[in-house]
Amino acid sequence: MKEFSKYVGLDVHKEAIAVSIAEAGGGEVRYFGEITNAPEAVAKLARQLAKGAARLSFCYEAGACGYGVYRQLRELKHDCMVVAPSLIPRRAGDRVKTDRRDSLSLARLHRAHELTPVWVPDGAQEALRDLTRAREDMKHVQRQVKQRLLAFLLRHGKRYSDKSRWTQAHFCWLETVKCDHPVQQIVFQEYVDTVKAMTKRVEAFDKQIESAARESVFWPVIEALMALRGVSLLTATTVVAEIGDLRRFASAPQLMAYLGVVPSEHSSGGRRSRGGITKTGNGHVRRVLVEAAWTYRHPARKSAVLQRRAQCTSEAVQTIAWKAQTRLCQRYRRLEGKGKLKVQVCTAIARELAGFIWAIGQALPRHAAQA
Repeated sequence: MKEFSKYVGLDVHKEAIAVSIAEAGGGEVRYFGEITNAPEAVAKLARQLAKGAARLSFCYEAGACGYGVYRQLRELKHDCMVVAPSLIPRRAGDRVKTDRRDSLSLARLHRAHELTPVWVPDGAQEALRDLTRAREDMKHVQRQVKQRLLAFLLRHGKRYSDKSRWTQAHFCWLETVKCDHPVQQIVFQEYVDTVKAMTKRVEAFDKQIESAARESVFWPVIEALMALRGVSLLTATTVVAEIGDLRRFASAPQLMAYLGVVPSEHSSGGRRSRGGITKTGNGHVRRVLVEAAWTYRHPARKSAVLQRRAQCTSEAVQTIAWKAQTRLCQRYRRLEGKGKLKVQVCTAIARELAGFIWAIGQALPRHAAQA
């Protein structure tokens, strides 16, 4: 473990950064002051604290301000850690929270090595992640608009007879809908136009994601993950953009815990009690894995689509993908036969699917897995 002269806690906000310093030799943590959240101010702070050949180690909480401070300090050859906010030790009776106290606490805990760092993506990976998250946001808005349109139709007694909505036949039916009042017709048409516009935006994001994924250095990993059943281009890109290097997890259970798909537990003495999944860590990957798990309700088979995807991967990856399909399809039927709820079954399948994703990451060449 590296030794540093000073441990610096930063409470980073949009306009300002509160700074506290803990000396390596021990003693009381002191509050340095507040600086402007600007590259010039951060560089000046680093120069001031580094006087006398002091070795600095900075830390701050992950938040809305991103990783700009981290990358700047690393370029200045200083150590920096971005801390997981949910894993910061806190006193149960502490009810006072200020920027100054937060920076003092970060510096003290950083010196004691009690903080847990988060993984920081590089610029290319963060760009790919922003793209997949933007697509997710557009999809969320699209669902909201569709729901409001359906609610409007229901309020006015306009019912679609067929089961499948948002198909070409459904949109043709929407063109025949007539409201009782001209104002309501305008409202209805605005809802329909918004649904169509959001659909086009989602489709445009899908094309951008496909193009960006194929041109990125992460394409070998994305292509390998697509050999798994239920893992489409969008799912594989989301997994790679959010997780990064799969080899940074020493075991499959570590990846499962990181994604929050392991059971929670509250046991004491001879009593063992397990609850629902922890839902900690990355919720974006957890969501796409649960969606992918639904495909395992069908019997295992190598469809034409899966075979085309698998042709571009190695024999080791194809073996893992087929093993995953046979195991998870059997497990789905077994759990469903025990009377488990479908959402519980899919969660269990998603947990094991994460394990097979980890296995594919280990099967890839090191330069590809760490792309």
